[in-house]
This record gives sequence, structure tokens and C-alpha cells, in this order.
Amino acid sequence: MTLSLPIDADANDLLSRSPLALLIAMLLDQQVPLEKAFTSPRDLVRRLGHEPTAQELADFDPDALAAIFSERPALHRYPRAMAGRVQQMCRLVVDAYDGDAANVWAGATTGTELLARISQLPGFGPGKARIFLALLGKQYGVQPEGWRETAGHFGEEGSHCSVADITDSDSLAAVRAYKQNMKAAAKATR
Repeated sequence: MTLSLPIDADANDLLSRSPLALLIAMLLDQQVPLEKAFTSPRDLVRRLGHEPTAQELADFDPDALAAIFSERPALHRYPRAMAGRVQQMCRLVVDAYDGDAANVWAGATTGTELLARISQLPGFGPGKARIFLALLGKQYGVQPEGWRETAGHFGEEGSHCSVADITDSDSLAAVRAYKQNMKAAAKATR
């Protein structure tokens, strides 16, 4: 499958062909703009000079990886913390999924099973896990039985509430408008 997020073509290409890059991008998608989170795996590849494996990142010297994440411009608003979280996630991928990030979703027969696998990843709380499930279903063709229902409103066809729904600038604007409306509604109830 090919992602077509409104980011650089080379970043989209990496995310489309590298399950590990996609997992890293989704992990980084918090407290930074979507464009930053989803281009940072490409920037990490450039800094390393090659595409890393989960094993390589799991075994990386933690201080050295934090330094790479911290180089300007930093790969995240909290580069040291996120370098550590990426390393934790890669260790889980190595230990539980034979070092292949695609094995997180490969063979999952139900949406519930896939959500449980995703939820075990460091940094993937309930909302992010459902968003990633929806992204896999809507844009990667990973559609185990019941995936839409398990993803909740993120899995609804025609919705514009998460990265799972972004394919171009217009859908990005629709998702941002949805999020602004949700923040305004939450603020109004305080």
C-alpha cells in the first residue's frame, strides 16, 4: 500500500514500504505536528545513513540514540524521551515479533486481536492504538474481521478524525477542523 500523507514524497515512500518506520512515526505522533511525526523516520534514516532494523535500534547505545534524536532540528519536541520510547518499542518488536514490525499485524484474525497487539507497544494508549488500527485498515489494507468496529469512530468510513483519514491537504484540513471542534467542545464543558 502507498501512503499519501501531505508530506515529502520520500517520507511517504519510506512509511509505505517500512512497517518499522510507520510504527516509529505513529509513536512520535504526539505533541508535535503530524508532518513532523511522519517525516522524522525519514530524517532518522538520513542521520544514520541507512534504514535501521528493529534489532539495531534496540541494541543502540541509549545516549547515542538520544543524541541523534536531539540533533537540530530535533526529531521530536522531547527527543531524549522519545528516543528511549522508540528503543523500548524496538525491543518489543525484536522479542515478540522476531524483529519484524509487520509481524505486529501479520496473522491477526480479528480486530480485537490486532488492537491487543498494538496496545502492548510502548506509547500506544487506547486512543492511539485505535487510530493505528484504523490507519492499518483504511490505508494499508490490514483488515481482520471486525477491525472497523474495534477501531471505534476512527474506523468509520468517511470519517475525518485522525491520521487514518488523511490522504491529501483537504483531508488534513478536515481532520484538523475536527480536532479543533473537539477541543472547543471539551473546553466548553469545563
